[in-house]
Amino acid sequence: MFKIVNRTELAASIKKIEIEAKEIAGKAVPGQFVMVRVNETGERIPLTIVDKNPQKGTITLIFQEIGQTTKKFGALKVGERILDIAGPLGHPTEIKKYGTIIAIGGGVGCAELLPIVKVYREVGNKVIGIIGARTKELLILEKELSETTDELYITTDDGTYGEKGFVSDILKRILTARPLTRTPAYPDLVYAIGPVPMMKLVSEITRPYQIKTVVSLNAIMVDGTGMCGSCRLEVGGKTKLCCVDGPEFDGHLVNWDLFLLRNKRFLEEEKIALT
Repeated sequence: MFKIVNRTELAASIKKIEIEAKEIAGKAVPGQFVMVRVNETGERIPLTIVDKNPQKGTITLIFQEIGQTTKKFGALKVGERILDIAGPLGHPTEIKKYGTIIAIGGGVGCAELLPIVKVYREVGNKVIGIIGARTKELLILEKELSETTDELYITTDDGTYGEKGFVSDILKRILTARPLTRTPAYPDLVYAIGPVPMMKLVSEITRPYQIKTVVSLNAIMVDGTGMCGSCRLEVGGKTKLCCVDGPEFDGHLVNWDLFLLRNKRFLEEEKIALT
């Protein structure tokens, strides 16, 4: 059993929860995730490790209440416990000095972006951040990301904060301000995490410029250790498993249409579970 030691509501339906998990806190590195099961009858869901405190023996998770499991998890109070946390799982982010990085987060993906941005900057990269949400009320971690990036652009779909539009609009503007050639003015890496359509679009925008583009994929998982095959996807014409081969992949090689289709396969069951 894993005890909740802190709980914060970052925005409507978005929770930040700190949990005692000493062994995970001692081993986790940016880019990895855990599999969480709230109780004995609950499903297992993957959640990115947003932060860790090895001294306290805690990890921090941020998630949006969408399905039955995240709603149950979000309803727990400080002092209550969850049944299972398995991890850390997945490959760590490849951290090295690229030069200039554009880091893009959409929705709750801004939470997963934060630890990545921190370590990219620590090794000497210039980091340009682009974050977005549907509305101002759903925008999270602006202060934290502004402190860990060299520049930060903000968008909202409805224009209630920042620029009206999408994160992809800012990326297009940055790239199309220059001729379609590789020059030192272009970013050396684009990193994106958030809704699947957003990551697909980002990958298509960077493709003509041949800019290395890494995406962190939020596939449906059951065990997180490669046994079930539920999170399989096609990358570069080969079958990969998001849990053990990812969660980060080359966005230019992902079969996005297949990935989108597979991520929709339990929509009806999710609706039934919430009734």
